[in-house]
Amino acid sequence: MQKLSLTKTVGLNDSRTVCEFLAEFTALSKSRVKDAMRKGAVWLKRQKGKQLRIRRATAGIRPGDTLSIYYDEALLCKLPRLPELISDRERYSVWIKPAGLMTQGTKYGDHCSLLRQAELYFKTKRKVYLIHRLDREAAGLVLTAHDKTAAGRLARLFQTRQIIKRYNARVLGNLADITPGDNIDLKLDGKPAATEFAVSGYDPATRTTRVNIVIRTGRKHQIRRHFEMIGHPVMGDPRYGKNNKNKDGMQLAATALEFSCPFNKKRLVFNYTSGL
Repeated sequence: MQKLSLTKTVGLNDSRTVCEFLAEFTALSKSRVKDAMRKGAVWLKRQKGKQLRIRRATAGIRPGDTLSIYYDEALLCKLPRLPELISDRERYSVWIKPAGLMTQGTKYGDHCSLLRQAELYFKTKRKVYLIHRLDREAAGLVLTAHDKTAAGRLARLFQTRQIIKRYNARVLGNLADITPGDNIDLKLDGKPAATEFAVSGYDPATRTTRVNIVIRTGRKHQIRRHFEMIGHPVMGDPRYGKNNKNKDGMQLAATALEFSCPFNKKRLVFNYTSGL
């Protein structure tokens, strides 16, 4: 599988479309360049302005523009698992993200991301702003906004801890022997981090404990890191823990979002049944 990256500034005598330019300076055919563009792997930066994804193969370019392509054939060949829209509130929406789907893309593409799939669902007629993230390996609820005002208000609810986020997880070992529930209050990256949990059952056959979780802070990989730190890593976690690998993927799901609508102030609760 081919993988390459190229960043090049457009000269006076260079081709005048993005597709032609990149096909000329890479070993890729125009059809492959077009496919990479559609899937978000091509970026354009004007002399004044920030770097942006560019998807239209016939888009014109000017001398001084900088084009970048991040081509990963293995990634571009992947078919994304599709998210499920469970509530369309017009100015914002709630989705179920399946495990394996990124929340947002990388410089190598975004077609395997919830953000892009939401844009395509609305036929690009609505902007989609990401309010929070969910690990690629986890399934569950994700909130998106569709205008800047909604994005700002929802982000503020997260920042002020007015959105309750609930999770289910299955962790290694018998956590019930230690405590029926507790707070994990261990710093992450030098910052305070608070994870509350309650044990809902232990399975001696698999030597795993099912826990219900509420996080009060939003540190990177907070749940996964906290449970590894107390010696009970999340089952199937590909990064954290030992002896917790399995064939069923990571056993962590975002199962509930609860907050007051930032526009009409009504209390809203969204649920997802994970099956863990």
